[in-house]
Amino acid sequence: MTGAMKISQKGLYALQAMMMLARHYHQGAIKIREVAYEENLPEKFLELILLELKNARIVESVRGAKGGYQLRRDPSEIRLSEIMRLIDGPLAPFGDAEQLRALIDRDLPHRALYQLFLDVRDAAANILENTTLADLLPTQVRAKANVQPRRRRREVFCPWSWADKKASRRR
Repeated sequence: MTGAMKISQKGLYALQAMMMLARHYHQGAIKIREVAYEENLPEKFLELILLELKNARIVESVRGAKGGYQLRRDPSEIRLSEIMRLIDGPLAPFGDAEQLRALIDRDLPHRALYQLFLDVRDAAANILENTTLADLLPTQVRAKANVQPRRRRREVFCPWSWADKKASRRR
């Protein structure tokens, strides 16, 4: 099957940069050099990624001495799926849904296997569609940046939220 979800290094860098911009939301534009330094990313490659995100109207650039990049929208309005589709293409593992449905219909001996792949594909896509940048920020950072996570229809395990809950119990 083709079209498998692969998070490229470029995709990972884009997500890291977007998380950094989300942590600093409401603090104005952040210079590329600062993003690269804080996230340990190659600056030249980051420039290309941010340009791509800017052309997609996910981030905006600010000129001048206090210039740099910032999110165009609240972190709670930017889904991980939007970033990943832009940078790496299709989200879901195991090919696209139509291809899997066709295999389910015509390959009867392996129908259950392809149905499982379709279920995994749908679950992965659903998680990425329903997770925003704000959802990935620790509670303390969300409060400092005045960002609220988007309410999700159902809870999805997120190691960061588990860590937040564990830390708050210790206080």
